[in-house]
Amino acid sequence: MRILYVGDVVGRTGRTALLTHAPGLRARLALDALVVNGENAAGGYGLTPAIAAELFAAGADLITTGNHVFDQKELIPALGSEARILRPLNMAPGTPGRGVGEVRTARGRRLLVLQVLGRLFMGLRDDPFRALEAELGRHRLGGTADAILVDVHAEATSEKMALAHFLDGRVSLVAGTHTHVPTADARILPGGTAYISDVGMTGDYDSVIGMDKEGSLARWRSDLPAKRLEPAQGEATLCAVLVETDDRTGLARRVAPVRIGGRLTPAWPDW
Repeated sequence: MRILYVGDVVGRTGRTALLTHAPGLRARLALDALVVNGENAAGGYGLTPAIAAELFAAGADLITTGNHVFDQKELIPALGSEARILRPLNMAPGTPGRGVGEVRTARGRRLLVLQVLGRLFMGLRDDPFRALEAELGRHRLGGTADAILVDVHAEATSEKMALAHFLDGRVSLVAGTHTHVPTADARILPGGTAYISDVGMTGDYDSVIGMDKEGSLARWRSDLPAKRLEPAQGEATLCAVLVETDDRTGLARRVAPVRIGGRLTPAWPDW
């Protein structure tokens, strides 16, 4: 299978980049599945049902979120009815929504997608290791699932790496999100799981992690209350990671970053 995971979409400019490029990427990369992190798609803070519909119409098969999942209150009812939108798995029992989703490909293959929040610098969360262990006890890569993607939405690279090694050999891809800066460590771990510490955001990089520079600078330079940050409005870079899995085992065969447009150096698989 070929799976493309697009990093945190930030604001209108990020949505524009995704809507512009996503339809063509399916054909150019021969994708079986396209998964998108929509964490910051609504003005930098969360996701709305209307924006989710736009992303689905552009070709997204499933949307993940993160710590801003409840910023837009209108999304909360949709989390109970729309199985294609995930919230993190390791939230408190009784939280609306689900942390596990499934994509059935045109070839009849089953992709399982899970998302967890990190705990370091991210507030009080249930243990992501325990949450993943429990869920993976119900699924077997190469058996009940043809591929498994895990999004680790976390601040610390150390926590992301630890989770990746914990999952090595049991999932196809562990992709870090949340810090909005693409890392250069895309690789396949010894057990066959592909890994990248952060996919990077799909947003304007002439910014402070996608937000307007002036507002961000004002916050760093003053102790006075500051106005709410707004997304930068320049041309966005679409940042994603592509993984190709073995049809028999579900483990990764190849992994590579994808970067299109905006200010970052382009990146494209050489295979």
